[in-house]
Amino acid sequence: MALETIMKFLPEVKAPVEKKLNLKTKLKWTSIVLVLYFVLGFIPLFGLGDNALQRFEFLSVVLGAKFGSLISLGIGPIVTASIILQLLVGAGILNYDLSKPEDRKKFEALQKITAILFVLFESFLYVYMGGLSPAPFFDPQTNSFVSTQSEGVIALTSAQIGALKLLLVLQLAIGGFIILLLDEVVSKWGIGSGISLFIAAGVSQQIFVGAFSWVKSTYGGAEYPVGAIPALFVALRNSDPTTVLTNLAKIFFTIVVFLLAVYAQAMKVEIPLSYGKVRGYGIKWPLRFIYTSNIPVILTAALFGNLQIFARLLENAAVNSTNKFLQFLSVYVLGQINTANAGHGIIQWISGNNLLQYFITGSFSWQLLAQALIYILMMVLFSILFGVIWVQTSGMDPKSVAKQITASGLQIPGFRSDIRILEKLLKRYIWPLSVMGAGFVGLLAAIADLTGALSRGTGILLTVMIVYRFYETIAKEHALDLSPNLRKFIKT
Repeated sequence: MALETIMKFLPEVKAPVEKKLNLKTKLKWTSIVLVLYFVLGFIPLFGLGDNALQRFEFLSVVLGAKFGSLISLGIGPIVTASIILQLLVGAGILNYDLSKPEDRKKFEALQKITAILFVLFESFLYVYMGGLSPAPFFDPQTNSFVSTQSEGVIALTSAQIGALKLLLVLQLAIGGFIILLLDEVVSKWGIGSGISLFIAAGVSQQIFVGAFSWVKSTYGGAEYPVGAIPALFVALRNSDPTTVLTNLAKIFFTIVVFLLAVYAQAMKVEIPLSYGKVRGYGIKWPLRFIYTSNIPVILTAALFGNLQIFARLLENAAVNSTNKFLQFLSVYVLGQINTANAGHGIIQWISGNNLLQYFITGSFSWQLLAQALIYILMMVLFSILFGVIWVQTSGMDPKSVAKQITASGLQIPGFRSDIRILEKLLKRYIWPLSVMGAGFVGLLAAIADLTGALSRGTGILLTVMIVYRFYETIAKEHALDLSPNLRKFIKT
């Protein structure tokens, strides 16, 4: 009853009046949201000083965030809320039958409420645990807040710094709420989901910069372009075999991950079905090898990313604290980062370091190999866990698919139209595909991370799968726009 009352006051994006939007309209709204996302990423937080999260730029890609900007939270609150609620539904603690429209509506409302709460929680967490700190000084000449003391700069009082903290929290909350609404716009008016769109946009940008940027950085005592391709030619000119091999490995494994992801996407099992009312006519119902799509890796990567960020925030709190339990938790449980005791916690085992680069540069060790193997195992296990839960909670389980097939007038050739028979057949395929597909995606993402591709390997894998699904959706929508009668026939 309380949930239904809250649902009336929840802000939401109005769904289109038309039952199905045409492709042109969907592309227009998807493009608008994409542009807005990039614009928000260029708006810095007013009053920001130290940005301790900047070092986790590789995590910002997976989280669809730009640390230090208005969208510093990214999709983190949305994904975290989704993980928690899916686990609660999967464990039977929340009793929702997501095949029923009424229960699904309540679940989506509860997910939005939880996401909003996480927006507020993470906003306070980022600021008050030192991840995004307010600037302690004000420069009257430039009329801006600065982090360092210099001549003419005014030191802020504790009250003014406290006000700046609240202002930072407010900005983060506004940015997180905007991302929440933009995700809803894409889901209702665009193609796919906002979560997938933001990840693909961030990774694509990073891959382009990582491949072609001519901005110089110092590496091994010499200046090289940031981009792998120009750096490769500069290294060849300088006769630097280590840099040549490193950049060749980045390019090679980016291509390998791309090809493997596309190949795995095309693998599928086809179940022959026939129309009961149309004799002699049948179709093949496809079940993809990667049945769970990219959802398990998104959830796994977001979970690991949030844990690493939390460890960094806890480190900030522990450095200036005399609380022994807090220091123990920071160092030995989560794994404090900037101390001699770094690497004793769980963060060490859920971080995919560039193992291939260590091997090329001669700094390889058996401890790094053990860490890599455990990271692969964790990625695979959590991907399978989230994959199975996702199938159960998203209407992709055998019972739900059997209902969908039966509602379309299809049946197994040679058998009477019975949903129980169809469900029994689908169980033979769906659950093995869910486990194998999710495990394969987790394995491929982990290997891509460990081989140092042009972006975070997980991000590349996700982007390839997201773009491939976008392509399939666009092709399907285009075909349906050309043949409106086909839309009625397949009931989409």
